[in-house]
Amino acid sequence: MTGGQIRQVPVVIVGAGPTGITAATLLAQYGVDSLILERWPEVYPQPRAVHLDDEICRVIARLGIADEFAAISRPTLGLRLLDRQFNVLAEFHRDAAQSVHGYPQANMFDQPELEKLLRDNLQRYPNVELRGGADVTALSSEHGGVQVTFTDRTDNTVHRVTADYVLGCDGANSLVRNHIGAAMQDLRFNQRWLVVDIATEADLRQWDGVYQVCDPARAGTYMRIGESRYRWEFRLLAGESAADFGTLAALNPLIAPWTGRVPDSALSLLRVAEYTFRAQIADRWRCDNIFILGDAAHLTPPFIGQGMGAGMRDAMNLSWKIAAVHNGRLAAQLAGQALDTYQRERKRHVRQLIQLALAIGWSMTGGGHLGDLVRRAVVPKLRLIPGLRNRILDSTTPSLCRSVLVEKSRSHRGLAGTLCPNPLLLRGDRLDDVAGAGFALITRGALSATDEAMLRAREVVTVVAEADGELDMWLRRSEVAAALIRPDRTVMRADRDVTAVCRCAATTLAVRETTQPVPETCR
Repeated sequence: MTGGQIRQVPVVIVGAGPTGITAATLLAQYGVDSLILERWPEVYPQPRAVHLDDEICRVIARLGIADEFAAISRPTLGLRLLDRQFNVLAEFHRDAAQSVHGYPQANMFDQPELEKLLRDNLQRYPNVELRGGADVTALSSEHGGVQVTFTDRTDNTVHRVTADYVLGCDGANSLVRNHIGAAMQDLRFNQRWLVVDIATEADLRQWDGVYQVCDPARAGTYMRIGESRYRWEFRLLAGESAADFGTLAALNPLIAPWTGRVPDSALSLLRVAEYTFRAQIADRWRCDNIFILGDAAHLTPPFIGQGMGAGMRDAMNLSWKIAAVHNGRLAAQLAGQALDTYQRERKRHVRQLIQLALAIGWSMTGGGHLGDLVRRAVVPKLRLIPGLRNRILDSTTPSLCRSVLVEKSRSHRGLAGTLCPNPLLLRGDRLDDVAGAGFALITRGALSATDEAMLRAREVVTVVAEADGELDMWLRRSEVAAALIRPDRTVMRADRDVTAVCRCAATTLAVRETTQPVPETCR
């Protein structure tokens, strides 16, 4: 059976995981309607990702659920490296209150709880429809748009909808990726790991940080992800499977170093699963107005906890660009190029994070017996080197590469492509609250009347850095007077010449002939 008249919508999002919901929420804040098609009727009940950094917390705040996420998440206090006998090789403490972005640098959480928050928050926006039980079966390009065919799994009716843009947030086995002819490039990492989730009200008497067992034979990780939820991950040996560890008795040889004081009767085994950790990245992320995001575009090993975050970064990067093109916010000469920057900026960034994850994983567990000896000799000394110690706990991710929306000049390369900080200002608000959801100019001094009018005509918010405040010091360290900030909080241009930065805004953004409603900001 086929549904009735073909519906038209600006954006169809395939997949209602964190990446898809983030993209839909951001688009809604810019007034862009979307339809989310998700084959499963409810949130997947088992946790997969358990970590988000402070940069992603800014995205969550932008969505409007910062306080709600803080209530269900748990800042982790650092990293403890253990040898195969569970002796402490090194311990790196992290101050949860210290972050240039205003949020703890490492946050543990239960993914189903986060996904419920994201879906509940989505209900605030009447211009988004989430349709569960909708199995997308085909895509076809026609008349400048994309026709999406899906089956309603509740009654097997077939429906079609036409969209200006399609976002494939449909995971590692992405139908959208296959449709655009993209192939996953293998970065030569493939390991089978056991994932164990346990709940208990008992006190395990463990330090509230992440434990990494640096054992080339049986690498392992332990972390507390909630008041009563705990996660272990162990590399599986040849011939082993999750079925070999389906009971607490079978798991005890692995988890006893943490649970040995607690009787089995006080532990509730929630899940034992086998995951294959891979490192892959798609060779292309776009075909016309069809894009892939999240696991559809890249798979990241879990050693630095960036899998889910990478997908949410994709959504943050792409959503404002689609909205700017759709709403006519970009200057005519840029509108045709802006969407090309999505793959250019995000692909390199993700590749760098994957490479970092591989390097961290190898340094902790690779090298066999020789690697084990080296770790015993070197790792205990790492904490004695202040710069290196800080770098191990630093959550800062790489800057974005040059594009038409990241202007890196030869003399001022330092800030362009990086995220601006998000400090508290004197009035008590954070920068993100003051800057709003669009472009912003951060400057160390007042603007000329001409520059001010230039920015006002393009609805660019101006933030004057407080003398000797964090923003002022941020600009001073890079020896610039002003920085133009994109909606995703990436620095587009920074320069000593304030007028040059204002002109960058003028050539990027279209003049608004009438005053439009300011997009909803994160509060």
